[in-house]
Amino acid sequence: MAGGALVYNDGATHTVTKLQVRDETTVGRPMLLAIDMGNTQTALGLFDADELVRSWRMPTDRTFTADEIHVRLLGYLRMYGLTLECVDEIAFAGVVPQLTREWRAFAQRIAARSIAVGMDTAAVTCIHAPHPEEVGADRIANAVAAEKLYGAPSIVVDFGTATNIDVVDSDGYYIGGAIAPGLRISMDALVARAARIASIPLETPPHAIGRTTEEAVQSGAVLGTAAMVEGLVGRIRAELGAPEARVIATGGLASIVADSTNVFDVVDGQLTLKGICEIARRMRDRVPRTA
Repeated sequence: MAGGALVYNDGATHTVTKLQVRDETTVGRPMLLAIDMGNTQTALGLFDADELVRSWRMPTDRTFTADEIHVRLLGYLRMYGLTLECVDEIAFAGVVPQLTREWRAFAQRIAARSIAVGMDTAAVTCIHAPHPEEVGADRIANAVAAEKLYGAPSIVVDFGTATNIDVVDSDGYYIGGAIAPGLRISMDALVARAARIASIPLETPPHAIGRTTEEAVQSGAVLGTAAMVEGLVGRIRAELGAPEARVIATGGLASIVADSTNVFDVVDGQLTLKGICEIARRMRDRVPRTA
């Protein structure tokens, strides 16, 4: 698992490293650029087959045009001696339609194939939901990656603008989950509305009982989020009848919350990108995923 940190219930952390710089024999190979467009940040991952060789993050700016995307991506690639010629396919999972259009325009400009995770990829994903068209593309990608990499049943907790919990049943189907306000926007709302609370760093406090205002806020925000996840995971495992269902944390704030709980079996910060890559591979192969 590329560059991931595995966090087991015994509290041990095992760092798994993978080669991050491509060798000269792979420079000419066509690669996939996976794009996870969130409300706040956009994650980009460059894949050589199934291997994530580079990843970046940039702000999600709804005013970005194909020109701005072109300039930024050129800069990211040049940092590591790569060029746009190495990208022959772009796959998107996004919640911002206008940016998806701009990324498609950019893909067309560089003559790269493009694919958007969603209803167009339904043939290669497994979703049991009353309205599958309403399921977020990032949630679909998380479910696909969790089932492929960690097995089923599994529970993904994605810490982003919202805290999403995505559930994969024992047959490998996404069946639903939970959505809660994200850790950072909750903190921002508190600071904006509480006159005597200034901006406070998102860190795990030393105690549940905060001895200072800063520690008290961190306890409520970070430990409170961890406790919420623990409670929801317990309820979801009970509903699944799967007390051993694996729990995977992902998203930009996953590592902060993971330090405060032993509920996670795995912390995989690139899970969504890996899911996008897997969906793109299935679409190329046109082999429907059956449970």
